[in-house]
Amino acid sequence: MKLPYFLRLFRVILVVLLQGCTLPYVGDFGGTGLSKEEFAHYVEEVFRFQNRMTSEVMMLAEADEGGNFTDVLKAEQHMQQVCAPLNEYVSRDIDGLSSGLTLRRQVVKTALDCDHAAHEVEVLLKR
Repeated sequence: MKLPYFLRLFRVILVVLLQGCTLPYVGDFGGTGLSKEEFAHYVEEVFRFQNRMTSEVMMLAEADEGGNFTDVLKAEQHMQQVCAPLNEYVSRDIDGLSSGLTLRRQVVKTALDCDHAAHEVEVLLKR
């Protein structure tokens, strides 16, 4: 018995849709070429690194009160602005609060810039 055309079409569409729902994620995440798991690890490393740079700037400021390190402070302020979504995400996660889709998207969009800004601070600190 041959099925009517619309039922065959419906069956093909259903199979395609179900396959689309079950296909694993392949490709890059956040424009980095990393998988979702690798990207999550990368973002965690970026957070730790920028946090360490902030601590080093604070220690420098306390140790050398009369020093002229305005370039370092400007770079650190820029890093804080760029890394704000990541810091907010981590803060909300620590407090057990929901991060929301918008904030998660901001973290994905700004992770690379945050990493670059933290490395700029590191370069200035090594001078």
